[in-house]
Amino acid sequence: MMDIMYSSTRNAGEKVTASKAVLQGLADDGGLYVPDRLPELDLGFRDMVSMDYRQIAYEVMKLFLTDYTKDELMHCINSAYDSKFDTEEIAPLSYADGAYYLELFHGATIAFKDMALSILPYLMTTAAKKNQLKEEIVILTATSGDTGKAAMAGFADVEGTRIVVFYPKNGVSAVQEKQMVTQKGKNVKVIGIRGNFDDAQTGVKKMFSDQELKKELKEHGFVFSSANSINIGRLVPQIVYYVYAYVNLLKNGKIQEGDEINVVVPTGNFGNILAAYYAKNLGLPIHKLICASNENKVLYDFFQSGIYDRNREFVLTSSPSMDILISSNLERLIYIISECDSEKNRELMSKLTETGVYEITSGMKEKLADFYGGYASEEMTAKKIRDLYGKTGYVIDTHTAVASAVYETYKADSEDERVSVIASTASPYKFARSVMTSIDSSYQDLDDFTLIDELCKISKVEVPKAVEEIRQAPVLHDTVCEKDEMQMMVRGFLGI
Repeated sequence: MMDIMYSSTRNAGEKVTASKAVLQGLADDGGLYVPDRLPELDLGFRDMVSMDYRQIAYEVMKLFLTDYTKDELMHCINSAYDSKFDTEEIAPLSYADGAYYLELFHGATIAFKDMALSILPYLMTTAAKKNQLKEEIVILTATSGDTGKAAMAGFADVEGTRIVVFYPKNGVSAVQEKQMVTQKGKNVKVIGIRGNFDDAQTGVKKMFSDQELKKELKEHGFVFSSANSINIGRLVPQIVYYVYAYVNLLKNGKIQEGDEINVVVPTGNFGNILAAYYAKNLGLPIHKLICASNENKVLYDFFQSGIYDRNREFVLTSSPSMDILISSNLERLIYIISECDSEKNRELMSKLTETGVYEITSGMKEKLADFYGGYASEEMTAKKIRDLYGKTGYVIDTHTAVASAVYETYKADSEDERVSVIASTASPYKFARSVMTSIDSSYQDLDDFTLIDELCKISKVEVPKAVEEIRQAPVLHDTVCEKDEMQMMVRGFLGI
């Protein structure tokens, strides 16, 4: 079989290998790298029931990362999915009140970003060797709370790399911020910006597309790359856990081979649900991809109308990792439903930049039939946490609660009784204040770490190591800047 090559969503003519796409992160024209075709699994799901997470990861990832050798890919997989996860299964399924929760938060930073960011440093350093890269890699990342810490944990003190993370000051949870600002590593820099996540993401994208800056960096021995989900090296590992969940259900007799399931994903930047869409295209029997938004419901409105409109009030919610109005990974889906028309895609993305709005054609909208868009208000989110705990004793975080509440609406609308998997994207410990006050408002007067101890009592789940580590950890990063000072901050960190 021929190697899969990657091209930009804004220029289908230029082709690069998988390892080069991983290294670059974002294409020179500002587009996202996409495979020139979507492969299909070459094993049946029944053939995978005896495999562990690492083996299934190889079977999925080899299809996309075709210029990595088997030894290279297995080295990356085995280095990533090891004892830094607190469960042998890596991504276990828990059943509660009619749905299966795919727990993606058992890694080092207790959020689903660990699933991909544990492996990305290995994919990237392997790619650097394969492509004889001489420059030091500078990972430039915007985070709405979770990517930043998971990326820093992955890249801290990795030779040949530096990492700069921008996050919205006052726009993340207390635990999220403490995790970031206490991060050790001589190659790490964390910067709060006075603005929201979209401001941080826009600033990072501007630096990526600034050719003069890139040239200057190269002269000083540096090259930019990304740890955001715009990097295909982030997206491919996320496909794995949907396949693993299906195989797990099959192995435990919850479904028969070929049975369709629904997948419910709380979504901000669209990467996690796009990975499920890619899994469906691999041959995974998914009936509906249920896209769950919080009150920043730009994606819900898009699925309803075919119009993407970021011109609206930005709402700070209890699910901050989804407080996003520019869903970068949606561009990859737009590219597919436009029949891989890079000119059409470039035109739509230009409209988004210039006016904040674009509208897809009716033909493109018809190709979104696999998706169901829903959203949950703050009230619905809190009620879902409270009700699920009251009914089952199972505690979920705010992002997972958004997905669970949307799934409840979907079931009522559709009467669809298929087995459904909800992507549980963060530990409740990461958002302890919002979770505990949803269960009982009397918790609101307690400090953050007392709340964490109370959560341990009611959930009967041990406080994760990631939380214990930051109780007394000193703050190592206290830089805050304006959104138009981001480039200056990067230059200062690199000494140029």
